[in-house]
Amino acid sequence: MIRRVAVLPQPPLLIPELAAGAADECAELREACLEAVRRLTSASEDWLVIGAAAGAPEVPELASGSFRGFGVDLGVSLGRVTTPETELPLPALVAGWLREQGGATSARVRLVDPGTPPDQCELLGRELGEPAAVLVLGDGSSRHGPRSPGGEDERAGFFDTRVRDALDRADAGWLAGLDPDFAAELGAGGRAPWQVLAGLAADGEWTADVLYSAAPFGVGYHVAVWEHA
Repeated sequence: MIRRVAVLPQPPLLIPELAAGAADECAELREACLEAVRRLTSASEDWLVIGAAAGAPEVPELASGSFRGFGVDLGVSLGRVTTPETELPLPALVAGWLREQGGATSARVRLVDPGTPPDQCELLGRELGEPAAVLVLGDGSSRHGPRSPGGEDERAGFFDTRVRDALDRADAGWLAGLDPDFAAELGAGGRAPWQVLAGLAADGEWTADVLYSAAPFGVGYHVAVWEHA
């Protein structure tokens, strides 16, 4: 059985209706994300989604929500069945939009708190078993350049280059070793989901393909697909 993992960022700017004047600037990133989720759906139309949100709230299966809180009343769903709208955290909203774009049947969301220690993230990843299609959502450092949302930090470039290299090698061990304090200093919200991935992919040989890696708005965005045959 082929197993695939798509590693994506989660900026609301991915969605054209939310990007407004920045839609064209996001085109390359968006296309890379759509290519990644199309590959994911070719492995399975039922996804497991890993993301991070404060308090790690439980996300109901097949839930529906809206990007209303981000300025546009755009509805999305985690399944093809219409359900009453509920308030969903950003990773679930982005997963719902990506599910629709990628043609998947369902996206079951599992959230971790951003402060979850590395060993607990890895344990969760190992406990997930061997799902056929996993979407991992998380951004790199938010401190690239003077206009970055987190304020410039000269270490951001080094950090995201190393993340990109690890994703390109399918290096679960390197992701497992990420220092949570260092990642937090750099505003890297993807640290905990990446370390869940490290646990999930700890066994076996994986191949990797990085489709995008840049920091167009002062935040590191990485798009990669891992595959285990």
